[in-house]
Amino acid sequence: MDTPSIQFVLFGLAAALISNLSRSPVWRSCVLFAASVVFLGVQVKAPMAIVPLTGFLLLGYAGLGLAERSGSRLLPVCLLAVILAYVWMKKYTVLPDAAFLHVPYLTVGLSYIFFRVLHLIIDTGESDGDERRHVSLASYLLYTMNFTTLVSGPIQRYDDFARDQFASEPPRLGPQVVGSQLERIVRGFFKVTVLAMLLHGFQEDAVAQLAQPIPSGLRMLAAFRLFVLYPFFLYANFSGYIDIVIAVARLMRIQLPENFNRPFSASSFLDFWNRWHITLSTWLRIYVYNPLLAALMRRISSVSVQPFLAVFCFFVTFFLIGIWHGRTSEFVVFGVFQGSGVAVNKLWQLLLAKRMGSKPYRTLAKNSTYIAFGRGLTFAWFAFTLLWFWADWQQIHRVFGALSVVAWISVWCMLWLCMTTVFSGWEWLRARVLSISVGGQVALTSRYARVVYASALGLAAFVISVLLNQAAPDIVYKAF
Repeated sequence: MDTPSIQFVLFGLAAALISNLSRSPVWRSCVLFAASVVFLGVQVKAPMAIVPLTGFLLLGYAGLGLAERSGSRLLPVCLLAVILAYVWMKKYTVLPDAAFLHVPYLTVGLSYIFFRVLHLIIDTGESDGDERRHVSLASYLLYTMNFTTLVSGPIQRYDDFARDQFASEPPRLGPQVVGSQLERIVRGFFKVTVLAMLLHGFQEDAVAQLAQPIPSGLRMLAAFRLFVLYPFFLYANFSGYIDIVIAVARLMRIQLPENFNRPFSASSFLDFWNRWHITLSTWLRIYVYNPLLAALMRRISSVSVQPFLAVFCFFVTFFLIGIWHGRTSEFVVFGVFQGSGVAVNKLWQLLLAKRMGSKPYRTLAKNSTYIAFGRGLTFAWFAFTLLWFWADWQQIHRVFGALSVVAWISVWCMLWLCMTTVFSGWEWLRARVLSISVGGQVALTSRYARVVYASALGLAAFVISVLLNQAAPDIVYKAF
């Protein structure tokens, strides 16, 4: 039962159907727990493979209990223990190879469990004694093992989860809600099984062409295709899966947070990370950026320096995003590029506002041409950084060795200008299409249009899957 498969979709729908046989929180919790155990069990090749993950969960609950009793006094110890256990289980290369377990064990979902455990420990330890909540072991396991958020998120906070899961009156589930969630499942399934599969094939073809003895002009075109295709593949692959799990969870009366908001419409790299993997960037802003900035501002009182502290804090926060994604040196570089992107973006905003004045800068930031070039530049930078996301050093050297430095600069500039034009055209077309209304309602989002749209996508996904007889690429974020 792989995550992008029809089996997973049917499993999720079956769990939702059984869950809705009763509105009792106990019943719905039992169904969710049973479904999560089954889902994890399918991933396990041997019984002992689940032991390290079980140990990590129990360590997290022990840390939570300690934070509940001692508050902030032992909070650093609890957090350090969980972080070290995570680094050890993920086999980060900063530790010696002899320190690791050299037997196969399950790590699927570990990165997302890690965030949920840290969130619970931090919030519990920092809360006042009288307000400190108690999370039972059953509630803890239900929250951390929730199969709808286990593999690739989204990262939901415990209070939001408990509000829906343990409510005597869970979120309503009428025909309109059911219909919209089924439509979302079809849309997500189409993204994962059709769009992602086709884009992945085109990307692999571009990588193969770069290694062939063809004219430099054709290699430049292959390099352009390589960089432009992977961000779209990753978006279709990741957001498609998120569409499916958000819809399944909603059918189980759990409202998961959104993880994407049209990221390629972002006008800056900061704006991009407010739209891409939203729950990850939000978590890091709450638990890394805000505390770090507050601590620095308490120690540095200079009014002229304080605005620039945010630049440093942004770099640290988004550098950690890269480190979280992987355990090798490629992801260190990926983190440096993410951190540098948002830090330079923030520095640019500060310096431009200081030079021009706040009001002229705000006027410039709303200028359509400025936004268009910012949108293209954001995409070009993100596409460039993703090379360290999907490739190892050998592949990276092979890709960069295919063209000269001048040729690569030309490819990158071409990517910037091309995507500036393409996205501007897309935004214009989207606005015009959405302005068409029938009977006071936007025609494209009407119930009838959405039924036709979902039916067409579902039929296309089925036909293309049968014709190509090829499995969709695995969910990229399943590896994290």
